[in-house]
Amino acid sequence: MSDAARHLSDAAPDAGGRPASDRASIGEFELIRRFFDRGPARRALLGVGDDCALLAAPAAGSSLAISTDMMVGGRHAFDDVDPSALGHKSLAVNLSDLAAMGARPLAFTLALSLPQSDEHWLAAFHEGLFALADRFDCELVGGDTTRGPLNVCITVFGEVPPEAALRRDRVEPGDDLWVSGELGAAAFAVAERKAERPLAEDHPARLRLERPEPRVTLGLALRHLARAAIDLSDGLAGDLGHLLERSRVGAQLSWPSVPLAPDLRELPQDRQMALALSGGDDYELMFAAAPENRIAIEALSGRLGLPLARIGCFDAGEALHVVDARGRPITWQDRGFDHFA
Repeated sequence: MSDAARHLSDAAPDAGGRPASDRASIGEFELIRRFFDRGPARRALLGVGDDCALLAAPAAGSSLAISTDMMVGGRHAFDDVDPSALGHKSLAVNLSDLAAMGARPLAFTLALSLPQSDEHWLAAFHEGLFALADRFDCELVGGDTTRGPLNVCITVFGEVPPEAALRRDRVEPGDDLWVSGELGAAAFAVAERKAERPLAEDHPARLRLERPEPRVTLGLALRHLARAAIDLSDGLAGDLGHLLERSRVGAQLSWPSVPLAPDLRELPQDRQMALALSGGDDYELMFAAAPENRIAIEALSGRLGLPLARIGCFDAGEALHVVDARGRPITWQDRGFDHFA
């Protein structure tokens, strides 16, 4: 996940503008009961309220897919982020990992550290979290709460037949390189905020940053069309590098074919490249597929109403080469996000 910057103060006002002294505080177990215990488990054998959750074994022929992500205060969200948006995004980034593996969501756990137990904040966080969870029939089955700096840690569970999993190490030279959606909007929103030009709450780029759409349906549909996939969290170039490294291949990326978000289209090319290739937080899927699947993938794009762009190809080399419309190399600096760089 890219750096959305700024420290979250324990005493900062909430999304409704209430100062810390005016917020209603509740105890830990009341917090869990009111906002996270949703009654008897629907899919799990045993859910919230015991020492462990009990999940049924995956269906015959399937494997569990498991992923964990954190949303850390001051790193992944601005200090005035709508808690409903934070609830949405905290789960969305985990569902995006399942999508990249071609896995169907099953359940998740939530570990939540809060500066204080503000019930107004929790109500909004609850709304955003469970609206998305219910859309994908992904059930909360346990977790933990504590007092401390804001940190939302989710572990998500899914299932996928092992032979259909879209692993990063399955790319073959000659495969096409595809990407879903449009790139750079979330990075544009972050850049505008850092430049003290914050976008309106309903601006499409800000919505892409704060409420990304996990491409779960696409991931499931790609099980038998793609060989490998990855979700775009740290920038196209950096995430593509993970595919190249794991599969021991190279790639040629056609810059004119990269689908840009509308806010980027009138910017200078170097700025476009910085946002679209290195910006991060897009949470689209990038995947490798054999050329014979082009027609099927284009048809899938139409069925889903989701743009799928072929932006290059993989080769037997070891590096990423970005080229223009005539195949000439474009010089650029890869600044993919790294928390410890």
